[in-house]
Amino acid sequence: MAIEDVPRKDLDNEEFLNLRKTTGKIADGLKKSLQAHLSVLKPLFVPRKLLGTNVKSVLKEDVLGSDKAFADLQQRYAAISEKPFGLRKKLVPPLPAISDQLECIPFQYIVQLGEDGTKTITISSPTRYILSYESECSLNRLMGMVAGTESRQAEDMKQSLINHLCMGIFLEQRPALKQLLQDLRYKVEIRKIDDLGGLPVVILTVPLQTFLPSDEFITEVTQLSGIPAFQEIIDSDAVEKMNDPLKDTLRQYI
Repeated sequence: MAIEDVPRKDLDNEEFLNLRKTTGKIADGLKKSLQAHLSVLKPLFVPRKLLGTNVKSVLKEDVLGSDKAFADLQQRYAAISEKPFGLRKKLVPPLPAISDQLECIPFQYIVQLGEDGTKTITISSPTRYILSYESECSLNRLMGMVAGTESRQAEDMKQSLINHLCMGIFLEQRPALKQLLQDLRYKVEIRKIDDLGGLPVVILTVPLQTFLPSDEFITEVTQLSGIPAFQEIIDSDAVEKMNDPLKDTLRQYI
C-alpha cells in the first residue's frame, strides 16, 4: 500500500499524544473483537473442508471440489514460489497438515522518508488485519527471509505461502463466508504483497477512518523514540463518522 492512500492531517504534540492513546485503546478493542469473532467462525474454515484428501488429516473422506481447489492452489503457488523464494513449483499431495487455528496480524507497509528517501519506517494500521492460518513462519519472518535478514528455511516458507493462498481460495470458493465477515462489519479484500513476489493475502478492514501526520512529524517522532515504526491514527470523531455497511444496504430498499 502506498502512503498516499492514507489521508494526512497536521498535528501538534499535545494532539498527537492524546490521539495516540485513544488509538491504542480502540486498536486493542478491535483486535479482541476480531479474535472473538474468529474463534466462533473457526469451524467453518477447516482446511480439510477445502482440500479434502489433498492435505494430511485424521479424516480421510473426499470433499466435493477439493481436487479443483488443489489445482487452483498449485497454480497460484507455482506463480510465486521460485521468485523470490527459491522454492520448487510442484506441490505433491497430500500436503502437510495445515493448522485450523486462524491468525490475524496488523497490516503493515514500508515507507521511505527524509530528503534523500533513505529513512525506512514501518507503518502499521489499527483497523486492518491480515487473515491466515496460523504458521510458525509469520509474514514478518517471511519478509525477513526474502530480505536476507533471517536465514531461509524452505519448508517454513513453503508452509507460510500455502497457508495464505488457501485462505484466499477458501473465501473465493465460499462467498457465504465472505458475506458473513462483511455482515460483521469487516471489509474483505485480497491484496498482493509486492515484496513477497505478489503473494495474495486476505485483509479484513474495520470501516473506521485513519490518518497520518506529515512526513516531517513522523520523522521527528521516530527519531525521538529511536524506533523506526509508526501507527496510523484514529481521529477523535472517526467513530461518529463510521460507515455502517448494513445501514448502507438497507437504504437500497427505501
